[in-house]
Amino acid sequence: MTPPPPLLLALMLALTGAQATVDLRTAAAMAAGLCKTRPTDLVFIVDSSRSVRPSEFEQVKVFLAKVIEGLDVGPNATRVGVVNYASRVKNEVSLKTHRTKAALIKAVTKVEPLSTGTMTGLAIQFALNVAFSENEGARAKSPDISKVAIIVTDGRPQDNVKDVAQRARDAGIEIFAIGVGRVDMSTLKQMASEPLDEHVDYVESYSVIEKLTKKFQEAFCACSNSATDVVFLIDGSKSVRPENFELVKKWINQIVDKLDVSDSKAHVGLVQYSSLVRQEFPLGRHNNKKDLKEAVKKMAYMERGTMTGQALRYLTDKSFSVGHGARPGVSKVGIVFTDGRSQDYIGDAAKKAKEMGFKMYAVGVGNAVEDELKEIASEPKGEHYFYTADFKAMTQIAKKLQINICQEEDPCECDSLVKFQKKVEEALQALTKKIENMSKRIALLENKIV
Repeated sequence: MTPPPPLLLALMLALTGAQATVDLRTAAAMAAGLCKTRPTDLVFIVDSSRSVRPSEFEQVKVFLAKVIEGLDVGPNATRVGVVNYASRVKNEVSLKTHRTKAALIKAVTKVEPLSTGTMTGLAIQFALNVAFSENEGARAKSPDISKVAIIVTDGRPQDNVKDVAQRARDAGIEIFAIGVGRVDMSTLKQMASEPLDEHVDYVESYSVIEKLTKKFQEAFCACSNSATDVVFLIDGSKSVRPENFELVKKWINQIVDKLDVSDSKAHVGLVQYSSLVRQEFPLGRHNNKKDLKEAVKKMAYMERGTMTGQALRYLTDKSFSVGHGARPGVSKVGIVFTDGRSQDYIGDAAKKAKEMGFKMYAVGVGNAVEDELKEIASEPKGEHYFYTADFKAMTQIAKKLQINICQEEDPCECDSLVKFQKKVEEALQALTKKIENMSKRIALLENKIV
Protein backbone atom coordinates (compact mmCIF):
# COMPACT_ATOMS: atom_id res chain seq x y z
CA MET A 1 0.00 0.00 0.00
CA THR A 2 1.30 3.49 -0.91
CA PRO A 3 2.01 5.53 2.23
CA PRO A 4 -0.67 8.22 2.74
CA PRO A 5 0.31 11.91 2.43
CA PRO A 6 1.09 13.78 5.70
CA LEU A 7 -2.30 15.54 5.99
CA LEU A 8 -4.16 12.28 5.37
CA LEU A 9 -1.95 10.47 7.89
CA ALA A 10 -2.65 13.19 10.45
CA LEU A 11 -6.39 12.81 9.86
CA MET A 12 -6.23 9.03 10.22
CA LEU A 13 -4.16 9.25 13.40
CA ALA A 14 -6.58 11.77 14.83
CA LEU A 15 -9.47 9.42 14.11
CA THR A 16 -7.77 6.22 15.31
CA GLY A 17 -5.17 7.40 17.84
CA ALA A 18 -7.46 7.40 20.84
CA GLN A 19 -8.28 3.71 20.41
CA ALA A 20 -4.60 2.87 19.80
CA THR A 21 -3.67 4.68 23.03
CA VAL A 22 -6.24 2.65 24.95
CA ASP A 23 -4.91 -0.59 23.45
CA LEU A 24 -1.32 0.29 24.37
CA ARG A 25 -2.33 1.28 27.88
CA THR A 26 -4.08 -2.08 28.23
CA ALA A 27 -0.89 -3.79 27.04
CA ALA A 28 1.21 -1.90 29.57
CA ALA A 29 -1.22 -2.74 32.36
CA MET A 30 -1.08 -6.44 31.48
CA ALA A 31 2.72 -6.29 31.59
CA ALA A 32 2.67 -5.34 35.28
CA GLY A 33 2.94 -7.89 38.07
CA LEU A 34 3.33 -11.04 36.00
CA CYS A 35 6.41 -12.49 37.70
CA LYS A 36 6.32 -16.28 37.70
CA THR A 37 8.07 -17.91 40.63
CA ARG A 38 9.26 -21.49 40.69
CA PRO A 39 7.20 -23.71 43.07
CA THR A 40 8.37 -22.94 46.60
CA ASP A 41 7.30 -23.64 50.17
CA LEU A 42 8.37 -20.39 51.85
CA VAL A 43 8.25 -19.77 55.61
CA PHE A 44 9.08 -16.42 57.21
CA ILE A 45 10.50 -16.79 60.74
CA VAL A 46 10.07 -13.40 62.40
CA ASP A 47 11.62 -12.20 65.67
CA SER A 48 9.09 -10.15 67.70
CA SER A 49 11.05 -10.06 70.97
CA ARG A 50 10.80 -7.08 73.33
CA SER A 51 13.74 -5.34 71.62
CA VAL A 52 11.60 -4.95 68.48
CA ARG A 53 9.41 -1.88 69.01
CA PRO A 54 5.81 -1.99 67.78
CA SER A 55 6.54 0.57 65.02
CA GLU A 56 9.53 -1.51 63.90
CA PHE A 57 7.45 -4.67 63.80
CA GLU A 58 5.00 -2.87 61.50
CA GLN A 59 7.92 -2.22 59.12
CA VAL A 60 8.78 -5.93 59.15
CA LYS A 61 5.18 -6.70 58.15
CA VAL A 62 5.42 -4.21 55.29
CA PHE A 63 8.59 -6.00 54.11
CA LEU A 64 6.84 -9.39 54.24
CA ALA A 65 3.85 -8.03 52.33
CA LYS A 66 6.03 -6.54 49.60
CA VAL A 67 7.96 -9.78 49.10
CA ILE A 68 4.66 -11.70 48.93
CA GLU A 69 3.34 -9.16 46.41
CA GLY A 70 6.09 -10.18 43.98
CA LEU A 71 5.42 -13.93 44.27
CA ASP A 72 3.28 -16.23 42.16
CA VAL A 73 1.11 -17.39 45.06
CA GLY A 74 -1.02 -20.50 44.66
CA PRO A 75 -1.35 -24.15 45.70
CA ASN A 76 0.73 -25.29 42.71
CA ALA A 77 3.15 -22.34 42.79
CA THR A 78 4.41 -20.61 45.96
CA ARG A 79 2.89 -21.38 49.35
CA VAL A 80 3.71 -19.02 52.21
CA GLY A 81 3.79 -19.53 55.98
CA VAL A 82 4.65 -17.15 58.83
CA VAL A 83 6.19 -18.17 62.17
CA ASN A 84 6.31 -15.52 64.91
CA TYR A 85 8.67 -16.02 67.84
CA ALA A 86 10.08 -14.52 71.02
CA SER A 87 10.42 -16.73 74.14
CA ARG A 88 7.71 -18.90 72.61
CA VAL A 89 6.76 -19.72 69.04
CA LYS A 90 3.43 -19.02 67.35
CA ASN A 91 2.40 -20.41 63.97
CA GLU A 92 0.64 -17.37 62.50
CA VAL A 93 0.09 -18.63 58.96
CA SER A 94 0.38 -22.24 57.77
CA LEU A 95 1.50 -23.12 54.25
CA LYS A 96 -1.99 -24.55 53.66
CA THR A 97 -3.99 -21.62 55.06
CA HIS A 98 -4.14 -18.98 52.32
CA ARG A 99 -4.15 -19.63 48.58
CA THR A 100 -4.31 -16.05 47.34
CA LYS A 101 -1.96 -13.11 47.62
CA ALA A 102 -4.65 -10.81 49.04
CA ALA A 103 -5.58 -13.25 51.82
CA LEU A 104 -1.94 -13.77 52.74
CA ILE A 105 -1.17 -10.06 52.96
CA LYS A 106 -4.29 -9.48 55.04
CA ALA A 107 -3.17 -12.23 57.46
CA VAL A 108 0.32 -10.69 57.72
CA THR A 109 -1.13 -7.29 58.70
CA LYS A 110 -2.91 -8.93 61.67
CA VAL A 111 0.24 -10.47 63.22
CA GLU A 112 1.02 -8.96 66.64
CA PRO A 113 4.42 -8.93 68.43
CA LEU A 114 4.96 -11.37 71.31
CA SER A 115 7.38 -9.01 73.12
CA THR A 116 9.37 -11.44 75.29
CA GLY A 117 12.78 -13.13 74.79
CA THR A 118 14.71 -14.29 71.68
CA MET A 119 14.57 -18.09 71.25
CA THR A 120 15.68 -18.27 67.63
CA GLY A 121 16.83 -21.90 67.85
CA LEU A 122 13.43 -22.91 69.18
CA ALA A 123 11.78 -21.11 66.24
CA ILE A 124 13.96 -22.93 63.69
CA GLN A 125 13.16 -26.26 65.36
CA PHE A 126 9.45 -25.42 65.18
CA ALA A 127 9.76 -24.58 61.48
CA LEU A 128 11.57 -27.87 60.81
CA ASN A 129 9.13 -30.03 62.79
CA VAL A 130 5.85 -28.20 62.22
CA ALA A 131 5.80 -25.35 59.67
CA PHE A 132 7.48 -27.45 56.96
CA SER A 133 5.43 -30.57 57.71
CA GLU A 134 2.88 -31.99 55.27
CA ASN A 135 0.19 -31.58 57.96
CA GLU A 136 0.72 -27.82 57.76
CA GLY A 137 0.62 -27.75 53.97
CA ALA A 138 4.22 -28.40 52.92
CA ARG A 139 4.65 -30.52 49.82
CA ALA A 140 6.57 -33.81 49.78
CA LYS A 141 10.30 -33.43 49.22
CA SER A 142 11.01 -33.11 45.50
CA PRO A 143 13.71 -31.53 43.31
CA ASP A 144 10.89 -29.53 41.69
CA ILE A 145 9.84 -27.85 44.96
CA SER A 146 12.14 -25.40 46.79
CA LYS A 147 11.98 -25.19 50.61
CA VAL A 148 13.00 -21.75 51.86
CA ALA A 149 13.08 -20.08 55.28
CA ILE A 150 13.70 -16.34 55.73
CA ILE A 151 14.69 -15.45 59.31
CA VAL A 152 14.43 -11.81 60.43
CA THR A 153 16.01 -10.99 63.80
CA ASP A 154 17.54 -8.03 65.63
CA GLY A 155 19.37 -9.60 68.56
CA ARG A 156 21.54 -12.36 69.97
CA PRO A 157 19.64 -15.68 70.39
CA GLN A 158 19.16 -16.92 73.94
CA ASP A 159 19.51 -20.52 72.77
CA ASN A 160 21.70 -22.53 70.41
CA VAL A 161 21.08 -22.05 66.68
CA LYS A 162 24.05 -23.76 65.05
CA ASP A 163 23.00 -27.40 65.37
CA VAL A 164 19.30 -26.93 64.64
CA ALA A 165 20.05 -24.75 61.61
CA GLN A 166 22.35 -27.48 60.30
CA ARG A 167 19.55 -30.04 60.70
CA ALA A 168 17.19 -27.76 58.81
CA ARG A 169 19.68 -27.31 55.96
CA ASP A 170 20.33 -31.07 55.89
CA ALA A 171 16.57 -31.53 55.48
CA GLY A 172 16.74 -29.47 52.29
CA ILE A 173 15.64 -26.09 53.64
CA GLU A 174 17.49 -23.13 52.16
CA ILE A 175 17.93 -20.51 54.92
CA PHE A 176 18.27 -16.76 54.44
CA ALA A 177 19.21 -14.79 57.58
CA ILE A 178 18.43 -11.07 57.85
CA GLY A 179 19.94 -9.16 60.74
CA VAL A 180 18.86 -5.72 61.93
CA GLY A 181 20.65 -3.20 64.16
CA ARG A 182 22.69 -4.78 66.95
CA VAL A 183 22.24 -8.32 65.71
CA ASP A 184 24.99 -10.87 66.35
CA MET A 185 26.52 -11.45 62.89
CA SER A 186 28.21 -14.72 63.88
CA THR A 187 24.85 -16.35 64.63
CA LEU A 188 23.44 -15.15 61.30
CA LYS A 189 26.28 -17.00 59.59
CA GLN A 190 25.63 -20.11 61.70
CA MET A 191 22.01 -20.15 60.52
CA ALA A 192 22.34 -19.27 56.83
CA SER A 193 22.92 -21.55 53.85
CA GLU A 194 26.06 -21.40 51.72
CA PRO A 195 27.29 -19.29 50.02
CA LEU A 196 26.97 -16.90 52.96
CA ASP A 197 27.35 -13.74 50.89
CA GLU A 198 24.07 -14.64 49.14
CA HIS A 199 22.19 -15.79 52.24
CA VAL A 200 23.19 -13.29 54.95
CA ASP A 201 21.93 -9.71 54.87
CA TYR A 202 22.30 -6.85 57.33
CA VAL A 203 20.43 -3.58 57.59
CA GLU A 204 21.19 -0.89 60.14
CA SER A 205 17.56 -0.39 61.16
CA TYR A 206 14.05 -1.67 60.50
CA SER A 207 13.27 1.55 58.63
CA VAL A 208 15.42 0.40 55.69
CA ILE A 209 14.55 -3.31 55.66
CA GLU A 210 12.33 -2.69 52.61
CA LYS A 211 15.45 -2.23 50.47
CA LEU A 212 15.85 -6.03 50.60
CA THR A 213 12.45 -6.57 48.94
CA LYS A 214 13.77 -6.63 45.36
CA LYS A 215 16.49 -9.14 46.25
CA PHE A 216 13.97 -11.68 47.56
CA GLN A 217 11.48 -11.10 44.77
CA GLU A 218 14.25 -11.86 42.26
CA ALA A 219 15.50 -14.82 44.30
CA PHE A 220 12.20 -16.63 43.76
CA CYS A 221 11.61 -15.56 40.13
CA ALA A 222 12.10 -18.01 37.25
CA CYS A 223 12.08 -17.61 33.50
CA SER A 224 9.28 -20.13 33.18
CA ASN A 225 8.18 -18.88 29.77
CA SER A 226 11.52 -19.36 28.09
CA ALA A 227 12.11 -22.27 25.74
CA THR A 228 15.85 -22.97 25.88
CA ASP A 229 18.18 -25.60 24.42
CA VAL A 230 21.03 -26.23 26.89
CA VAL A 231 24.04 -28.41 26.07
CA PHE A 232 26.70 -29.35 28.64
CA LEU A 233 30.18 -29.93 27.19
CA ILE A 234 32.09 -31.86 29.87
CA ASP A 235 35.82 -32.49 30.12
CA GLY A 236 36.34 -36.18 30.93
CA SER A 237 40.16 -36.17 30.68
CA LYS A 238 42.36 -38.27 32.97
CA SER A 239 43.37 -35.23 35.08
CA VAL A 240 39.80 -34.92 36.39
CA ARG A 241 39.99 -38.27 38.26
CA PRO A 242 37.04 -40.60 38.95
CA GLU A 243 36.01 -39.17 42.34
CA ASN A 244 35.94 -35.62 40.95
CA PHE A 245 34.02 -36.75 37.86
CA GLU A 246 31.24 -37.88 40.22
CA LEU A 247 31.20 -34.35 41.68
CA VAL A 248 30.91 -32.94 38.16
CA LYS A 249 27.83 -35.10 37.52
CA LYS A 250 26.25 -33.87 40.76
CA TRP A 251 27.02 -30.30 39.67
CA ILE A 252 25.26 -30.84 36.32
CA ASN A 253 22.20 -32.14 38.14
CA GLN A 254 22.21 -29.14 40.47
CA ILE A 255 21.78 -26.93 37.43
CA VAL A 256 19.18 -29.26 35.93
CA ASP A 257 17.18 -28.96 39.18
CA LYS A 258 16.77 -25.24 38.56
CA LEU A 259 15.65 -25.57 34.93
CA ASP A 260 12.01 -25.89 33.83
CA VAL A 261 12.54 -29.14 31.91
CA SER A 262 9.60 -30.13 29.70
CA ASP A 263 8.59 -30.66 26.06
CA SER A 264 7.92 -26.96 25.57
CA LYS A 265 10.47 -25.32 27.91
CA ALA A 266 14.08 -26.36 28.61
CA HIS A 267 15.70 -29.22 26.66
CA VAL A 268 19.09 -30.51 27.79
CA GLY A 269 21.84 -32.35 25.92
CA LEU A 270 25.11 -33.77 27.25
CA VAL A 271 28.46 -34.20 25.48
CA GLN A 272 31.66 -35.56 27.06
CA TYR A 273 35.12 -35.11 25.58
CA SER A 274 38.72 -36.10 26.19
CA SER A 275 40.92 -37.09 23.22
CA LEU A 276 37.63 -37.85 21.41
CA VAL A 277 34.12 -36.41 21.61
CA ARG A 278 31.15 -38.52 22.69
CA GLN A 279 27.51 -37.46 22.74
CA GLU A 280 25.95 -38.90 25.90
CA PHE A 281 22.44 -37.88 24.87
CA PRO A 282 21.01 -35.28 22.46
CA LEU A 283 18.61 -32.42 23.07
CA GLY A 284 15.03 -33.53 23.57
CA ARG A 285 15.67 -37.17 24.47
CA HIS A 286 14.85 -36.69 28.18
CA ASN A 287 12.12 -34.11 28.80
CA ASN A 288 11.52 -34.64 32.50
CA LYS A 289 13.98 -34.07 35.33
CA LYS A 290 13.89 -37.60 36.71
CA ASP A 291 14.95 -39.29 33.46
CA LEU A 292 17.41 -36.51 32.67
CA LYS A 293 19.21 -36.75 36.01
CA GLU A 294 19.34 -40.55 35.83
CA ALA A 295 20.97 -40.27 32.38
CA VAL A 296 23.56 -37.84 33.78
CA LYS A 297 24.37 -40.24 36.64
CA LYS A 298 25.00 -43.05 34.13
CA MET A 299 27.64 -41.09 32.19
CA ALA A 300 30.85 -43.17 32.18
CA TYR A 301 34.21 -41.43 32.67
CA MET A 302 36.32 -41.39 29.45
CA GLU A 303 39.79 -40.37 30.78
CA ARG A 304 42.65 -39.63 28.24
CA GLY A 305 43.37 -36.15 26.77
CA THR A 306 41.81 -32.64 26.66
CA MET A 307 40.71 -31.66 23.12
CA THR A 308 38.50 -28.71 24.02
CA GLY A 309 38.72 -27.17 20.53
CA GLN A 310 37.46 -30.37 18.93
CA ALA A 311 34.62 -30.50 21.45
CA LEU A 312 33.61 -26.91 20.71
CA ARG A 313 33.49 -27.71 16.97
CA TYR A 314 31.20 -30.65 17.76
CA LEU A 315 28.96 -28.28 19.72
CA THR A 316 28.66 -25.76 16.86
CA ASP A 317 28.38 -28.31 14.02
CA LYS A 318 26.24 -31.02 15.61
CA SER A 319 24.86 -30.50 19.13
CA PHE A 320 22.78 -27.45 18.21
CA SER A 321 21.66 -28.79 14.84
CA VAL A 322 18.07 -29.83 14.11
CA GLY A 323 19.33 -33.36 13.40
CA HIS A 324 20.52 -33.58 17.01
CA GLY A 325 17.26 -32.34 18.53
CA ALA A 326 17.75 -28.56 18.55
CA ARG A 327 14.64 -26.45 17.98
CA PRO A 328 14.65 -23.62 15.43
CA GLY A 329 14.17 -20.15 16.90
CA VAL A 330 14.90 -21.25 20.47
CA SER A 331 17.71 -19.67 22.51
CA LYS A 332 20.84 -21.83 22.71
CA VAL A 333 23.06 -22.10 25.81
CA GLY A 334 26.38 -23.95 25.92
CA ILE A 335 28.02 -24.76 29.28
CA VAL A 336 31.65 -25.84 28.92
CA PHE A 337 33.41 -27.47 31.87
CA THR A 338 37.15 -28.15 31.93
CA ASP A 339 39.91 -28.73 34.48
CA GLY A 340 43.00 -28.07 32.35
CA ARG A 341 44.66 -26.47 29.34
CA SER A 342 43.31 -27.55 25.96
CA GLN A 343 45.64 -29.69 23.86
CA ASP A 344 44.30 -28.14 20.64
CA TYR A 345 43.40 -24.67 19.39
CA ILE A 346 40.08 -23.34 20.67
CA GLY A 347 39.98 -19.83 19.15
CA ASP A 348 38.08 -20.40 15.90
CA ALA A 349 35.47 -22.74 17.38
CA ALA A 350 34.90 -20.47 20.40
CA LYS A 351 34.43 -17.47 18.10
CA LYS A 352 32.07 -19.38 15.80
CA ALA A 353 29.83 -20.45 18.71
CA LYS A 354 29.27 -16.83 19.73
CA GLU A 355 28.84 -15.65 16.13
CA MET A 356 26.07 -18.24 15.75
CA GLY A 357 24.26 -16.59 18.67
CA PHE A 358 24.93 -19.23 21.31
CA LYS A 359 25.22 -17.98 24.89
CA MET A 360 28.43 -19.59 26.10
CA TYR A 361 29.41 -20.24 29.72
CA ALA A 362 32.89 -21.46 30.63
CA VAL A 363 33.55 -23.17 33.97
CA GLY A 364 37.06 -24.04 35.06
CA VAL A 365 38.42 -25.99 38.02
CA GLY A 366 41.95 -26.69 39.23
CA ASN A 367 44.46 -26.27 36.39
CA ALA A 368 42.00 -24.70 33.95
CA VAL A 369 43.48 -21.71 32.09
CA GLU A 370 41.51 -18.54 32.74
CA ASP A 371 42.49 -16.98 29.41
CA GLU A 372 40.92 -19.98 27.64
CA LEU A 373 37.80 -19.73 29.78
CA LYS A 374 37.44 -16.05 28.84
CA GLU A 375 37.94 -16.90 25.16
CA ILE A 376 35.07 -19.40 25.31
CA ALA A 377 32.72 -17.21 27.39
CA SER A 378 30.15 -14.77 26.01
CA GLU A 379 30.16 -11.08 26.88
CA PRO A 380 30.19 -9.69 29.48
CA LYS A 381 32.99 -12.08 30.46
CA GLY A 382 32.51 -11.54 34.19
CA GLU A 383 29.02 -13.03 34.01
CA HIS A 384 29.87 -15.96 31.73
CA TYR A 385 33.07 -17.52 33.04
CA PHE A 386 33.68 -19.04 36.46
CA TYR A 387 36.74 -20.53 38.10
CA THR A 388 37.37 -22.38 41.36
CA ALA A 389 40.48 -24.19 42.54
CA ASP A 390 38.54 -26.99 44.22
CA PHE A 391 35.98 -29.41 42.74
CA LYS A 392 34.10 -29.34 46.05
CA ALA A 393 33.36 -25.62 45.59
CA MET A 394 31.46 -26.20 42.32
CA THR A 395 28.09 -25.96 44.08
CA GLN A 396 28.58 -22.22 44.42
CA ILE A 397 29.17 -21.92 40.67
CA ALA A 398 26.04 -23.99 40.01
CA LYS A 399 23.90 -21.48 41.87
CA LYS A 400 25.36 -18.44 40.11
CA LEU A 401 25.27 -20.08 36.70
CA GLN A 402 21.64 -21.13 37.09
CA ILE A 403 20.58 -17.57 37.82
CA ASN A 404 22.36 -16.28 34.77
CA ILE A 405 20.79 -18.87 32.46
CA CYS A 406 17.37 -17.74 33.56
CA GLN A 407 18.10 -14.06 33.66
CA GLU A 408 18.32 -11.86 30.59
CA GLU A 409 17.62 -8.47 32.16
CA ASP A 410 15.22 -8.96 35.07
CA PRO A 411 14.15 -12.53 35.79
CA CYS A 412 10.73 -11.24 36.84
CA GLU A 413 10.12 -9.54 33.52
CA CYS A 414 10.27 -12.43 31.08
CA ASP A 415 6.56 -13.35 31.06
CA SER A 416 5.60 -9.70 31.33
CA LEU A 417 7.65 -8.66 28.33
CA VAL A 418 6.40 -11.47 26.13
CA LYS A 419 2.78 -10.64 26.92
CA PHE A 420 3.42 -6.91 26.61
CA GLN A 421 5.08 -7.33 23.21
CA LYS A 422 2.21 -9.52 22.03
CA LYS A 423 -0.38 -6.94 23.07
CA VAL A 424 1.60 -4.13 21.40
CA GLU A 425 1.83 -6.16 18.19
CA GLU A 426 -1.93 -6.79 18.30
CA ALA A 427 -2.59 -3.08 18.88
CA LEU A 428 -0.35 -2.09 15.98
CA GLN A 429 -1.96 -4.65 13.67
CA ALA A 430 -5.39 -3.28 14.60
CA LEU A 431 -4.17 0.25 13.95
CA THR A 432 -2.72 -0.75 10.57
CA LYS A 433 -6.05 -2.30 9.53
CA LYS A 434 -7.89 0.84 10.55
CA ILE A 435 -5.49 2.98 8.53
CA GLU A 436 -5.97 0.75 5.47
CA ASN A 437 -9.78 0.94 5.77
CA MET A 438 -9.63 4.69 6.30
CA SER A 439 -7.42 5.07 3.20
CA LYS A 440 -9.96 3.13 1.11
CA ARG A 441 -12.87 5.24 2.38
CA ILE A 442 -11.03 8.50 1.70
CA ALA A 443 -10.07 7.26 -1.80
CA LEU A 444 -13.77 6.57 -2.50
CA LEU A 445 -14.71 10.03 -1.28
CA GLU A 446 -12.02 11.59 -3.49
CA ASN A 447 -13.38 9.66 -6.54
CA LYS A 448 -16.93 10.87 -5.85
CA ILE A 449 -15.72 14.46 -5.56
CA VAL A 450 -13.85 14.16 -8.89
